[in-house]
Amino acid sequence: MGKLIYAANISLDGFLEDETGAFDWSVPDEEVHAFWNEHERHIGTSLYGRRMYETMRVWESDDWLNDEPAVVRQYAGIWRDADKVVYSASLNDVSTARTRIERRFDPEAVRQLKEASGADLSIGGAGIAAEAFRHGLVDECVLLLCPVLVGGGKPALPRGVRRDLELLEHRRFDNGVIYLHHAVRNPA
Repeated sequence: MGKLIYAANISLDGFLEDETGAFDWSVPDEEVHAFWNEHERHIGTSLYGRRMYETMRVWESDDWLNDEPAVVRQYAGIWRDADKVVYSASLNDVSTARTRIERRFDPEAVRQLKEASGADLSIGGAGIAAEAFRHGLVDECVLLLCPVLVGGGKPALPRGVRRDLELLEHRRFDNGVIYLHHAVRNPA
């Protein structure tokens, strides 16, 4: 059975992106990128909301990767090797391999996907992650706390949801980013 892991880069004040939708403050350096590569190697399926999928699908193309560091090029391969499920009522088709669309988030279908999976699953996108938290589906959180205050924007964690967490691991990167890995102790 796979665990469902919510993984995100967040500002110190708890946002995924600022009020303008920017997240340039969370672009990883090589050390942090290598961390994400290692994390993603263990993910068999990524669950995305439409906007997160549209952000991540850049990894399908090699056009822009030629001059990037090896760690960035490696991530593209890791991302392509994972299955992807996009939850969207408005997206007509997908432009990436190993990707399917689900029209609505069905908690029971996600439970079955977890039970049938031989690898962990990742969930990304604030809205879809909030649904997973509300339904007690998230088993772990991997958060990289970026040393920046953005003052507002899209919250990284859902409002109105109570979950107790147990710290499993933490680490400080040279650039000041803090890695926090928690288990969710009381899923619904």
